[in-house]
Amino acid sequence: MAVIISMLRGVNVGGHNKIKMDALRELYQSLKLRDAQTYVQSGNVIFRTDERDISRLAKRIEAGIERKFGFRPHAILRTTAEMKEVIARNPFVKRRGIEPSKLLVTFLASDPGEEAREKVRQMKCDPEELRIEGREQYIYFPNGMGRSKLSLAALEKTLKTPGTGRNWNSVTKMLEMAEKLETSE
Repeated sequence: MAVIISMLRGVNVGGHNKIKMDALRELYQSLKLRDAQTYVQSGNVIFRTDERDISRLAKRIEAGIERKFGFRPHAILRTTAEMKEVIARNPFVKRRGIEPSKLLVTFLASDPGEEAREKVRQMKCDPEELRIEGREQYIYFPNGMGRSKLSLAALEKTLKTPGTGRNWNSVTKMLEMAEKLETSE
């Protein structure tokens, strides 16, 4: 049985698309997703499933949320192994002074392709540093995200696929929860 990390885009942000985490866990359980656990209030759910088709599973989750809560956020899913790869590929890992709360990983719904990734690499974003590999984008905000001039909307438009961002602390915590769930079988 696979353990999956589900990240919902745009849930409980700025007073919009509100979902209580206990209601979200109940919804996942009703979708036959087992041992659902949430992390923080932004729609992160770690669960077990027998489903092998991850894109079909994401659509099922999105449809379930729409039926229950009246809006349809993107559900972006990663397996435990994929999340381990995300952490292993962190381009900032060996650099001193990187603050985890200022490192954002954007998980993309699909692979944007090499041409789109190359366009993103060419974008000027100083003082932020942006790296993109596969279906993840790593952005370091040395002055914090609140002061950034980097347009996340422009990045998404260039990539032509939706994404949802999580700071490094959340990424590592979700992996820790997934690994714990895997070993508790």
